Amino acid sequence: MPTTSNRVANTPSSPIRRLVPYAEAAKKRGVEVFHLNIGQPDIITPQTGVNALQEADLGVIAYSHSAGLISYREKLVEFYSRYGVTVDTEQMIVTNGGSEALLFAMLACADAGDEVIVPEPFYANYNGFAKSLDITIVPITAHIKDGFALPAMEDFEKKISPKTKAILICNPSNPTGYLYSVEELEKLRTIVKKHDLFLIADEVYRDFCYEGQKHTSILALENMENHAIVIDSISKRYSACGARMGVVLSKNESFMVEAMKLAQARLSPSTLAQILAEGLIDTPQSYFGDLTKEYDHRRQTVINRLQAMEGVVCPNPKGAFYAFVKFPVDNCDKFCQWLLEEFEHNGKTIMMAPGAGFYNTDGLGVQEARIAYVLNSDDLNTAMDCLEAALKAYPGRLETNKIELDVN
Repeated sequence: MPTTSNRVANTPSSPIRRLVPYAEAAKKRGVEVFHLNIGQPDIITPQTGVNALQEADLGVIAYSHSAGLISYREKLVEFYSRYGVTVDTEQMIVTNGGSEALLFAMLACADAGDEVIVPEPFYANYNGFAKSLDITIVPITAHIKDGFALPAMEDFEKKISPKTKAILICNPSNPTGYLYSVEELEKLRTIVKKHDLFLIADEVYRDFCYEGQKHTSILALENMENHAIVIDSISKRYSACGARMGVVLSKNESFMVEAMKLAQARLSPSTLAQILAEGLIDTPQSYFGDLTKEYDHRRQTVINRLQAMEGVVCPNPKGAFYAFVKFPVDNCDKFCQWLLEEFEHNGKTIMMAPGAGFYNTDGLGVQEARIAYVLNSDDLNTAMDCLEAALKAYPGRLETNKIELDVN
């Protein structure tokens, strides 16, 4: 019998989707499941994109340019200028989702056996992509007591080796919601320039910032032309996850030449999704103000409830739409599965993403889980009622004192 590759065998399953069979079984039993495990927004996709798709002349749905439709890339140039980012159409490649953009970045930056440093906890698929490419993720731990702030530069220096090719960050962070400051980004600029590394920034949550905070793109930093690579996507910004439309941007000409080879090998991104995405850029700016206000309300709903629960530790996220939480339980993998298999509160339960899958260091995240506050506030309050009741009923609850957070 033929055997499959070790490369794929060693690729971890998604911790975000691992519990789906248990959720499906709970629903078959008649239990209502509130999905806090996945970042699927419930905001209606703006009509500007839908209209563009409906009105398109689709006599032939043809290939686009491998880098993406020129009309869409020209629209993206204008879009990024709103954020103080100056790029041209040759400094971007449109991709089939942010995932493909990340794969292109990793493939073009690193060979098998090379290393990429990533602050943990990090988006679990970074590890999946890296392992499938035989690239080593070198984790550097951010701590809940610090609100998951960027680790000290000395810690980065200790991790750098001759095999290090890049540092990868997510800003604002999935899974923690941490928003990097300009000062932190400038420290990263110093270290990648010193060691001649790439800095890859996953910036798909750039529009979700709270409490007056602003997102700064690494492409807006001075003297980063040869080092900065940005991953972006329409999925979260326009509530269009199923369109699978991303982009990789860089001013490094050599990187773009190599990434284009990959783009050509897969022929082109989806023409239909590009038509949708091009139309979405015409969405009025007021949409983003309303969007941020709505998610901020959801954020406050969830954070206030979590911080009031006995033994629960929850930093205050300033971006994205996730909270990364420490619970007074023996094991969050077991707790999250128990919520779906054995628990219900008034016929309802919740689904979360266990925290250990967002770490690369063994033993970390065992008591943590990610919560996506992508439901309306009424549903979030009901979900928090379920969680509060579950923590009182769970047989593996620990009687622990809260740790003191260094930030609010």
